[in-house]
Amino acid sequence: MLIREAVKKAIATGYLSWESENEIQHILSSAKFDLEDLNAFMSLQLAAMAGRVKQESLESINSPKIQNKNNHSLNNIS
Repeated sequence: MLIREAVKKAIATGYLSWESENEIQHILSSAKFDLEDLNAFMSLQLAAMAGRVKQESLESINSPKIQNKNNHSLNNIS
């Protein structure tokens, strides 16, 4: 998969999956991408910062289930 393909899908759907995010990270770490891929990655970053693309990885961190679990744990400590 090319970075630009993952970016195109994420921008079209407004959602970046764990799988696509990991694939992009793998490609970036391998340094096997071209200028078009780098530009696409930069566009994805801008879209995410503007709120046009949500990241599955961040949603799982901020999910109500995890927050409720943490709140419940804190309540038990008091």
